[in-house]
Amino acid sequence: MSETVRKRRVFYIPGYDPIHPRRYRELYRKEGQAQAAISGYSLSLARKRAGGPYGWHVRSEQEGETVEADIEVLIWADIVRDSMDGSILATYGQLLRTAWAYIASGALFRLMRLRKGPVIAALYPIFALIVQLLVALGLGAAVVWALSRYLGAAVSILAVPGPLPALVTGLSALAGLALVWAALRWFRRKDGTFYAYYLMHDYAFTARWGGANPPRLEVRMAEFGATIAKALTEDWDEVLIVGHSSGAHLAVSILADLIRTGRVPAEGPALSFLSLGHVVPMVSYLPQAKRLRGDLAFLATREELTWVDVTAPGDGCAFALCDPVRVSGVGPKGQIHPLVISAAFTQTLSPERWKALRWRFFRLHFQYLCAFDAPKAYDYFRLTAGPQTLKARFDGVSHAKSLITTPANRFTSTA
Repeated sequence: MSETVRKRRVFYIPGYDPIHPRRYRELYRKEGQAQAAISGYSLSLARKRAGGPYGWHVRSEQEGETVEADIEVLIWADIVRDSMDGSILATYGQLLRTAWAYIASGALFRLMRLRKGPVIAALYPIFALIVQLLVALGLGAAVVWALSRYLGAAVSILAVPGPLPALVTGLSALAGLALVWAALRWFRRKDGTFYAYYLMHDYAFTARWGGANPPRLEVRMAEFGATIAKALTEDWDEVLIVGHSSGAHLAVSILADLIRTGRVPAEGPALSFLSLGHVVPMVSYLPQAKRLRGDLAFLATREELTWVDVTAPGDGCAFALCDPVRVSGVGPKGQIHPLVISAAFTQTLSPERWKALRWRFFRLHFQYLCAFDAPKAYDYFRLTAGPQTLKARFDGVSHAKSLITTPANRFTSTA
């Protein structure tokens, strides 16, 4: 099988994201051109040529070679949006159920043995929503107190007989409740700043099923698998699957299903899997994640593909440098995947950019899809539009020195 790529098909599986996939095309265009200028190659985008509902075509000249790539986004944003449709009260109900799912199972405390950053990220929406509720209740209580005091004083001075004092109390209470509700609605409208509701829905989506995939998502994953299987029978040099954030664990199961069912032809294109900023333990540490744990153990030994996992300690939302297979407690004998490397934000971003992005946690979680000032082994645009397969690009590269393999998972049963 050739390790030189002239034509590549890329399937990008996003994480829990309700936004239209056009954002990924614009991100690729903007950041790809920036990386090309930094690294000294050319890269341009055009309308998609291959099938699929949403994607784009890339032409790049790198290392003296011209490469054509068709990139397709495998969409599940509609499922995400539907899961975020709950009311304010429903979201607070999710808060209670999600907290209980991670605490009662012991997953929360075991996850902290791996990386505290993503656990803090998981706790953030709980604390943020509680703070928002307390602020709203405080404002409501202040209104009730002020109205009761001043209107009550006016009634006393005027010595108005009858039910007016009781009416003042009732009106004060209604005004207070109205302000509480208005404050909660304001916080929700501003969630593009706070991300409390967004993250709460994200973790609740996983916790509701105890780590299993909901039936509707399983159907969509099967559709993704059929799309990838078709590409593996076509004239491509490499079929590259990119799974970002929670899209990484979806890709694990999709690829495991493809190999189990014999849909990876021996003489077909090179099959490659690039997982970025994974949050696998947030799922695999829950009791019903038997399918995922089984898929991790299965995929880790398969020679039909190349699997490279990229994270960075600077990404507080990912389980940086954690081998997703071994930390899930299902590392099998003969494990050969994944190769775990670091994007090393503090070394690959300029001091100025690192300073500007350091506390923008959500933006940093997407840095894997962006340009780097001084890229090392990892360059997203070389991997998706360059002339080497993933296997060839990382031939001879070793695991990150700070690789974490602690099998802290209480639940190791598989399906």
